[in-house]
Amino acid sequence: MRALAQTGAFRGQLGAACLRLRHLSTSSPLSRLPPKATQSKPKPVKHRPTTHKSVAKKLETKLAETKLGSHSRVDSVSSFIRCYEENSSHRYTQLSQGHDPSARLRFDHGQYSGRHKIFRSTVLGRFQGVLSRLGAAQFGVTLGEDELSRHAALFMDAIDHAFALAEKGVTRRDRNPLFWNLRDAFINKDVKGLSKEVQYSFQSFIVGQRFSKNIKESHKRLLDFRFPHEWFPATRMMQRTIHVHVGPTNSGKTYNALKALENSKRGIYAGPLRLLATEVYQRFKAKNIPCALITGEEVRIPEDADQYFSSCTVEMMPLNSRFDVAVIDEIQMIADHDRGNAWTTAVLGVQAKEVHVCGEERAVNVIKAMCASIGDKCVVHRYERLSPLKTMDKALNGDYSSLQKGDAIVAFSRLNLHSLKQRIEEKTGRRCAIIYGSLPPEVRAQQAALFNDPNNDYDFVVASDAIGMGLNLEIRRVVLESVTKFDGSQNRLLTFPEIKQIGGRAGRYRSAQNPDGSTDETEKVGLVTTMDKADLRSVQRAFQRTVDDIEAACIQPPAGIVERFASYFPPDTPLSYILKKIQETATVSSLYRIGLGNDILEIADIIQDIPLTIHDRMTFCYLPVALRAERAVEVLRALARIVATNSKGDLLDIEEIPLEFLDINFEEFAGTGQQYLSKLESLHVAVNQYVWLSYRYAGVFRSQALAFHVRTLVEEKLMETLERLNYSDEQLEHKRKSKRLMAKSWNANRTALGEDRADEAERLPDEDLVVDEVIEDGQQELRAAS
Repeated sequence: MRALAQTGAFRGQLGAACLRLRHLSTSSPLSRLPPKATQSKPKPVKHRPTTHKSVAKKLETKLAETKLGSHSRVDSVSSFIRCYEENSSHRYTQLSQGHDPSARLRFDHGQYSGRHKIFRSTVLGRFQGVLSRLGAAQFGVTLGEDELSRHAALFMDAIDHAFALAEKGVTRRDRNPLFWNLRDAFINKDVKGLSKEVQYSFQSFIVGQRFSKNIKESHKRLLDFRFPHEWFPATRMMQRTIHVHVGPTNSGKTYNALKALENSKRGIYAGPLRLLATEVYQRFKAKNIPCALITGEEVRIPEDADQYFSSCTVEMMPLNSRFDVAVIDEIQMIADHDRGNAWTTAVLGVQAKEVHVCGEERAVNVIKAMCASIGDKCVVHRYERLSPLKTMDKALNGDYSSLQKGDAIVAFSRLNLHSLKQRIEEKTGRRCAIIYGSLPPEVRAQQAALFNDPNNDYDFVVASDAIGMGLNLEIRRVVLESVTKFDGSQNRLLTFPEIKQIGGRAGRYRSAQNPDGSTDETEKVGLVTTMDKADLRSVQRAFQRTVDDIEAACIQPPAGIVERFASYFPPDTPLSYILKKIQETATVSSLYRIGLGNDILEIADIIQDIPLTIHDRMTFCYLPVALRAERAVEVLRALARIVATNSKGDLLDIEEIPLEFLDINFEEFAGTGQQYLSKLESLHVAVNQYVWLSYRYAGVFRSQALAFHVRTLVEEKLMETLERLNYSDEQLEHKRKSKRLMAKSWNANRTALGEDRADEAERLPDEDLVVDEVIEDGQQELRAAS
């Protein structure tokens, strides 16, 4: 189960490119007319013949093979259309005069050759999966089975043509947009992302041409997102001062911002994790300052105070209340594909006289530009590290005996953390604390206090990457168990900013006092290393590199605009298509970019057939759910049906939530320990969904107190199970090696695509890149590792 510290998060990654071929669907009908010979012999169709005829003609105009040379350049949509018009009639005539359109769909995986044969077969296989999964009604227009098959055959022609160009070396976005987008989706989001891209492209083929020019102009006006600050008129009535606190980790920037918050009469802190929000909440409570805690899954309001401070996750930042001071932590997250919109919304929308944002230097320029665009005063405060930091020349190489007091070992899975804790305590004879996001807040605070006390036997801590977000831990040395992590879709290498942020937590160590009351200042030097030698070079490179400035903040379309835009489409049009169409059509300034998470689109498709309003659909799209968990989809659909029918939502009445897992004991379970853990995690995910929805549909999901109790019971069982399960040294090493190879393959794919140099790649000549070979090489390495 994913750590739900990211409460209320918008997840999933946004594809960066806009498919030019999609824009052909908005071209003038007059420019799409086929030759007259074709017009005279159309085959009648049962449903809306004029529309189907124009759709097929338009699609054929786009898709028929042409005599474009490998170095021809498509300078505009109209010129692209003219290139295809000469050859558009023959293929459509074939499909209209008795040829079986479904025959085109029965392709042979082994019939393709060339450098991209594996990828080509994968794309066509994904397309067949899309066709089998989607009915004609889900495209938002009335289509007969034969007509849908015709469109599908034409779309396969487009895929063939795109790959024919790719075989000639034409792979750049401006000259082969369909291939570029398919390859981009596959490399960045794996097969699941490829399926989504294929589905959206096909939907665009079918739906996109149905609007008149006037309606398209209305779309453009509605989707003018150049000035997102206008979405917050009450805030624009205020004259605000934005204080930007930037510097490396362990430089005191957040400390100074929180001091300003404490000195105000009423203020709010917003952080990226529930764990951080809870830490600030407990800090204020310890000082007897009334404070509320507001996260997606928990709300604690002081009962004995009319005026109080608040600590929340960024997504829960209240925009209708006024504050003296607001602190927004980890501002560099404003560029994040999945959650960046929450930071942009907080910066533009919070009604505070003073707004203090804390984060990395690379965020300064974009914040200054945002302030200039809205007339807010911007003051930049720069900080230097309070202690030096350096990377070590040697890794631990799995030698636990070389661990030292004050070491933090960072891992990226809960089971790995517990396994490491047990191995460290067995090998060293000393105690090890453990901290990760989904631990109960009280347990996290207790574990942090044990580790921070230099006068006890808790010498080490194993922690998730949440420590990089600013947890108050007195760490001397950071040891990265791995430089790879699973990001929700695949294993990938950590980015340089992620490595620097995690490693930068070193150097805060507070040694035990000497007899004379002094401390050893040499302990103040922060050190960073890795568990395996193979990972050390990545860490060293990260600290040698300068990270590029953030160029644009992420935004998402407000729910009201989504509702208005959806009204232009038939009621059955998939919400995922509408959201992708907004992303494609919207006008944004260079200061912003539109971000849509993968999970948003996937959840939208999962509940598409359930009769919800657009507002309710959007609410469910932001539900923090681990879709890979057992029964996750069934639970999600059950909760959506309850809202759709306004039926009774008592926890005990929802059969899809596997409460029976609580009755299963570890000793009596017939399966493996991992399977038992998965069942508990799936129940934890389901109960968290219920709690999250209970704050948004309080009149429907009324068993909130019971859900809290069940969640506590599940967490206790999880803790007990994790203490029992562990990996051997050999298993831990094997896991690290396997993940490293998978991440290496993923990174090679990104490099081949030019994703790490996205802007420059648009200006570079085509390279001789073969995605299939990169994929096969990675698979061979993985098989060898197994």
